[in-house]
Formats: sequence, structure tokens, C-alpha cells
Amino acid sequence: MVAIHPDALYERVRHAVPQVEWTTSFADDAAAIEALKVEKNAVVLAHNYQTPEIFHGVADIVGDSLALALAREARAVEADVLLLAGVHFMAETAKLLNPEATVLVPDLEAGCSLAESITAADVRALKAAHPGLPVVTYVNTSAAVKAESDICCTSGNAVKVLQHITQDWGVRSAIMIPDEYLAANMSAIAGIEVVTHPGRCEVHERFTPKDIADIREGHPGVVVVAHPECAPEVVAAADFAGSTAQMQSYVEQERPARLALITECSMSDNLAANNPEVQMIRPCNLCPHMKRNTLAKIRRSLETMTHEITVDADVADRARRAIDRMLEIG
Repeated sequence: MVAIHPDALYERVRHAVPQVEWTTSFADDAAAIEALKVEKNAVVLAHNYQTPEIFHGVADIVGDSLALALAREARAVEADVLLLAGVHFMAETAKLLNPEATVLVPDLEAGCSLAESITAADVRALKAAHPGLPVVTYVNTSAAVKAESDICCTSGNAVKVLQHITQDWGVRSAIMIPDEYLAANMSAIAGIEVVTHPGRCEVHERFTPKDIADIREGHPGVVVVAHPECAPEVVAAADFAGSTAQMQSYVEQERPARLALITECSMSDNLAANNPEVQMIRPCNLCPHMKRNTLAKIRRSLETMTHEITVDADVADRARRAIDRMLEIG
């Protein structure tokens, strides 16, 4: 691995970060991070909700919630250290799929309201109340919750997973946790009944159909794209719904003249930087957990090799089985 020259590093972000801001706020940390990546044989994995100086600047691998984008690529990375600029459950998933690597997070407080809405004990109680139903668990959960599950899913492949268990496992209903909105949206498409849990994403649950109506009124001709963690009535009011990776593909393929993304703010910033011809209308809900990551914290994490993520061996084995079942069906 060779460190990127500071001038070349700015070229990666010039379409998203003004040069004066880069020079005064980010350049020193970014250069130090590049040197540390070489020294430690490390790569930086960044979620789509990271700010542009991370997403376009120091990140080596970017994508949505790990299972299909980050985790698969992380498995193939021959690195000793994986630094996850995202939230805690993503780092746990990276560790599950790369047990020999050292996995770091810049801030231990970067959590997730959805992941924290459910515990392993909650899953066991659901299974006891609904014996025989398979448990389909969103990757936005802890390793302990995944370990109590039969198969995982992402927002991008949830329909495919539900269809798979219907066709190949011969079931007509399932427990789908923890996001009640994702479960409602995906089960309606897949045609399977689900028992769910009252978990919600604190970013996506704030969007309402009125928000979309106001956007359409103020911006005639706008195309509205929503994340399926939004309420079903919000998804119904949108033109398209999909995961962050599916949103990106939609924009790149359809090239709408005017677009509103009903998701976390930085997704709009990062897509706008890569698609300057698309006018972005930006209803803005920030994820406070994602925004805990900064270049300074990433630098400090690599300098001190903190904070390392570990997973109990038994929990890891059982959680990995649920993830691998998902990956096997594509």
C-alpha cells in the first residue's frame, strides 16, 4: 500500500469540499491517516452516511450497511486493520466476517437507535411466543441478536430473503426484526406475513407524507426516492424506495433532473458530488451517531489502535451462520 500524496488526496474531494475548508480543517488529518494506513496495513470502510471529507477523502471502501457492500469487500481485503467509519453494529459485522483482522471504530458512542431497540432476550421471547417461525434479522443489529436468528437481510435484499424462505424453507410467515417499518414494506412486496418488533430508525421515522407533499408542491417535477426504513405511507408517497445502494444505482441509471432523497442528509451530499447534473432537493434529517465520526477521530484511532471491536466466539459463530445464509442466496 502506498500513501496518497496530499495534492492527489484533495483531487478526490474537490468536487465536494471547498479547498479553503480542506486546507484549514481536514488536510493535516487526512495526510496523517494516509501515512498511518500504510504503516498499519489498514483500510478505512465508510458508510454512505459519512461526511464528504471521509466518504470521498480517506475511505478505501464505501457502501451501505456492510452485509452486501462493505462486508463482502472487507472479506476480500488483505489488510491487518479494518477501521469502520459508521456505527457499532457495522464494525461487529466486519469483525464477524474478518475474524483475523483487527477492527477499529473511531468512537464507541457511535451507536444506532434501531440496533439498540432489541436485545437477544427479546428475540428469544419472540421465538417462544411464535414457535417454529424462522427469524429474519436486519443487519442493523448487534452480533448477539444476529446469533439468535436464522438468517439476516439488508434493506436491499430483504424481499429476496423473504421470498427465499417462502420458496426454499416452505414457510408462509416469519419473525422479521427489528424495524417494524422495513418489515411492513418488505413483507407487502414479498407476500409473506411477518411478526415484527417496535424498532425504528430515528432518522427515517421522522419523515411524513406531508414532507413529500410539500417537496412536490415546492419543486414541480421532482422525483422522490425514499428509504424502506420510512413508514409505509411515506414509501407509498415516493416514486421509488430502496436501500442506499439502490438509491445510488437509481440515480446513476435514471438521471432525474430534480431529486429528493428521503434519507439521511449526507447521502444527498455524496450523491450530489458524484452526479452534479442532478439537482438535489435536500430534506435534511441527520444521524447523530454517524456524525460522531471525524477525520481527527479516525486519525487518533489508527495512532492508538483504539477502539478495538471483539465478539464472543460462541456468539460470533452463531451470528456468522445467519449472515452466511444471507450471503449464500446472493
